[in-house]
Amino acid sequence: MSETMKDFEKELEVSYKEMEEKQNMFESMSDEEQAVWEELKQMKDDKTEVEVKIKEIVKGGAVAYLNEVRGFIPASKLSLNYVEDLNEFQGQHLKVRVFDIEVENKRLILSAREILKEAQEAKKQEELAKTKVGMVVKGVVDSIQPYGAFVKLENGLSGLVHISQISNRRLKTVQEVLSLGDEVTAKITKIQDGKLSLSIKALNDSLEPEEEELDYEIPKSQQLTTSLGSLFANIKLDE
Repeated sequence: MSETMKDFEKELEVSYKEMEEKQNMFESMSDEEQAVWEELKQMKDDKTEVEVKIKEIVKGGAVAYLNEVRGFIPASKLSLNYVEDLNEFQGQHLKVRVFDIEVENKRLILSAREILKEAQEAKKQEELAKTKVGMVVKGVVDSIQPYGAFVKLENGLSGLVHISQISNRRLKTVQEVLSLGDEVTAKITKIQDGKLSLSIKALNDSLEPEEEELDYEIPKSQQLTTSLGSLFANIKLDE
């Protein structure tokens, strides 16, 4: 479901309350002001990317000015990940888009998240194009589920090792073998709809024949020869 201005109504009320007390937000706009808001509406329609500077950290987000209009950036729109301390964004420059706008109330919501998400997706597609079935990859276990473990690969992609592909022995739980943060090496067995299937067991299986061959040694006491003399040397003939 797409988010709208109403999804951030509580944050907006807190953010704009102080400013509304200082000036009449609902007075008639001049022609110049109307032109500015019309431009902002067009920027939203065109998904225009602009760089802004974070001027203030407020409850639930941050404030930045675009075309001299106060814009609110909700905490969830500052980054792709959860932000523990919003103050780290104070003074930062961010690329944003107009996410939503209410001209009648002079309210503007900006977002950096969509831009970051699209860049992340473009990077993912670039890496997927270079990834092939059969490749051996390394990564770190970053999520464990009852059905398997998700591995974050060195190239930024993520893949699933199904519980049946972790070990040659039957496992009741993934945790019998893997823990969060474990570094693993696996083989890519399938790529479908941008999702990777990995197998740790496949690498173990491919090593077994080689290990058996290395473990097998011909006894030094035995000498192989094609000589007929040595062939009959130990045969006792009846007299």
